[in-house]
Amino acid sequence: MRIVEVVADAKHAKTLAGMARFYGAVDYWWSGDGGDGRCNIRMLMPDGKRQALIDSLQDLFVAADRARIVVQPVDTTLTHEGPAESDGDESKKKKVSSTREELYTQIARGAQLNSNYLILTVLSTFVAAIGLIEDNIAVVIGAMVIAPLLGPNIALAFATSLGDRDLTWRALRTNVAGIAITLAITIAITLLLPVDLDNQAIETRTDVDLGGVVLGLASGAAAVLSLTTGLSATLVGVMVAVALLPPAATMGMMIGAGHWSAAFGAFLLLATNIVCVLLSAKIVFLLKGVRPRSWTERNRAKQSILFYVSLWGFLLVLLITVILIRTRGWNPTW
Repeated sequence: MRIVEVVADAKHAKTLAGMARFYGAVDYWWSGDGGDGRCNIRMLMPDGKRQALIDSLQDLFVAADRARIVVQPVDTTLTHEGPAESDGDESKKKKVSSTREELYTQIARGAQLNSNYLILTVLSTFVAAIGLIEDNIAVVIGAMVIAPLLGPNIALAFATSLGDRDLTWRALRTNVAGIAITLAITIAITLLLPVDLDNQAIETRTDVDLGGVVLGLASGAAAVLSLTTGLSATLVGVMVAVALLPPAATMGMMIGAGHWSAAFGAFLLLATNIVCVLLSAKIVFLLKGVRPRSWTERNRAKQSILFYVSLWGFLLVLLITVILIRTRGWNPTW
């Protein structure tokens, strides 16, 4: 459950109380005028009813610049009968546990191209490069857990589900910047330092098979499920399962060493993981009912969904074709 707190003009008090009852609030309470002509009402809302309530509140306050809606997490609620339980309606199992707005706030952070993202990308690139060069799987896993490249891809899938062009471009920009930084650092490492690139950790990231495709699809779906259901702790497992930074680092080092065939294999692995994450995340967002609030935005989002699902589906088929050709003996010698 969540507490939905609404601060609005006092004239809306009765309307807000009626909305709390209509949308199935487990409980609600409010405080009176604090001197500025506004009232404060708090509603304890179960997961399945919260999105509809927030949509209605936004419609109510579309022209009210003094209104504010705040969603707060709830760990436990207690009554005289013990811990309170939310509504057990089966229909809510098909709905997303976190509302669209909560997801947006959480996921949009991963698309921010700021100093924190740049520093994390640089640090995780060095960690990945050291682990790959030393053939140390534990160190490589450390770079996977940092996983700065996963956030922009999840944000891109989410943005296209809403038809949000601003977030789409921010996610694309952040994704490209992260990959470019990784490539630049690892190419420089290979050109400037005498490193041995002949080991198992690097070799396993210069090739991809159909198992990697299935892994990418499953991991992307798991990442979105962990976000929409509030089980964010499982994201650590997703970060390790669908590694984006190690193959990017491997590709950079192979380019720096002039091993173009191996660099192409690492590129295939990276591209496959990214496309699989985008496609499966997109599908899960659709199945969980993540969509814009207004009719105009939904109509625009339909066009975005059709375009991007078609694009990523085509890219996945193309990648699978190249993978099958490669595994059957084709190996370019450049």
